[in-house]
Amino acid sequence: MNNIDKSQTALANNVTSIILLGFSNLQNFKIPLLSLLVLLFSATVSGNCLIITIILLSKTLQSPMYFFNTQLSLCDILLTTDIVPTLLLTVLYGGSSVTLIGCVMQFSIFVMSESSECLLLSVMSYDRYLAICNPLRYNAIMNHKFCAVSVTVIWLVGLTVMLLYMISMYDLYYCGPHVIDHFYCDLEPILQLSCSDTSIIHKLIFMTGVLNVFCPFIIIVMSYLYIATTIMKIPSNTGRHKAFSTCSSHLTVVSMLYGTLIIVYFFPTNGQTLTLSKVLSLIYTVLTPLLNPIIYTLRNKDFKKTFHKLKLV
Repeated sequence: MNNIDKSQTALANNVTSIILLGFSNLQNFKIPLLSLLVLLFSATVSGNCLIITIILLSKTLQSPMYFFNTQLSLCDILLTTDIVPTLLLTVLYGGSSVTLIGCVMQFSIFVMSESSECLLLSVMSYDRYLAICNPLRYNAIMNHKFCAVSVTVIWLVGLTVMLLYMISMYDLYYCGPHVIDHFYCDLEPILQLSCSDTSIIHKLIFMTGVLNVFCPFIIIVMSYLYIATTIMKIPSNTGRHKAFSTCSSHLTVVSMLYGTLIIVYFFPTNGQTLTLSKVLSLIYTVLTPLLNPIIYTLRNKDFKKTFHKLKLV
């Protein structure tokens, strides 16, 4: 099939729309699940928007850490608005239809948000490293220019990755079938619909995976090795607890994101059932964007103080 010429492939390329099966056999659970997902979606979008609003309005929450939190919230909003509406349709109607270009765009936006989030988390780990291990140079290094440049580069990289995937995937020839047993357009299910040579896509996967996922992960691990070493040298238990509390929220978010991504994308897919794969996908597409603002705000005294001061509750 990979050796057929373009004219033959073009004739076979009859996939213009794709059916997403979502979760089958919901039956009596459809309405409760739909209600729960709508509630989670509303809470995710409103919660992340609230974080951005409070940080922008507050004069006391203008440190680099909170600035990066606003960008993380933007990533979460982008991810949840990209995936969850399609998920809601699959639950409501027992499946949903999406155009081929819409499917490619959905995955490309997903890659952009996840790539940007991984890069953001690495910069945030560097921020925590400076604050704990090199506090005297923190203000000199983690200044406004550094924050603005790093965030600009992160979003440009994310946008570039999105465009690369859109162009590469839409340039393939698709000969069917036109059904994906998932609740959103994930990479491998899309590629299985193609009758073209997908080696370029797999090279792109490797390249972007190394640059946008693996390298940030190495930076995060190295940062926390230095942080752990520094914390262990603090003589008092109170001092160690205070130092660890400044990075515990970030470490929790990193663990959730990378934990699910590694299980889904780096372990053999034949070792997972379709149901397990969908449930794991729900964690990083629905739950993680919801939990991020909760983790970063509920345990932060400055944020809660500002929250009440602005009389938003």
